[in-house]
Amino acid sequence: MDASVLHDPRRVVESYAGRLRIPGLGEIAVPPPDKLAYYAGLGLLAALQVIEWPLALVITAGHVIADQHFSGLARGLGEALQQA
Repeated sequence: MDASVLHDPRRVVESYAGRLRIPGLGEIAVPPPDKLAYYAGLGLLAALQVIEWPLALVITAGHVIADQHFSGLARGLGEALQQA
């Protein structure tokens, strides 16, 4: 990650997520490729019935919540660096 990104909180969050414009739905956030692979792996395990689908949903929800928390921490870090 470019060090200049840390000085602008908006750029910190933007550096972790892409945007995709879907006609009729508008613009949606897309997780980075490593997170997409993780979610696809969970989906595959659920589809193959290695794990139950409710468990896959709970794990996915936990990761989404953790990512949102991380985004808040990154935003706070960026704001703190701006004030320093």
